[in-house]
Amino acid sequence: MHHRRHHAISVQQASQEAPELAHLLRQNQEAQQRLRSIAALIPPGLRTSVQAGPIDGTTWCLHVPSPSAAAKLRQLLPAFAAHLRSKGWEVERIRLHVLS
Repeated sequence: MHHRRHHAISVQQASQEAPELAHLLRQNQEAQQRLRSIAALIPPGLRTSVQAGPIDGTTWCLHVPSPSAAAKLRQLLPAFAAHLRSKGWEVERIRLHVLS
């Protein structure tokens, strides 16, 4: 009888065996870098509650905690996108997703 051993592997090892996972990890890293890049532009009271969301082509999503936070950030989206483009990212649109 063959016994199968289960062993933990690192995310990096898993990503080397699964191109889709590697792609998702790269996108997540880029989304986090983008968020760090615009952090100084986010009002101080909201900085810790805004989360990087998925990147879909030239559209990036930010997760925000409430409709009122979304309303405050919506007016800053053109500045966020311009800042990111100045840093070399292709960002045409930033969407806000309210986490409720």
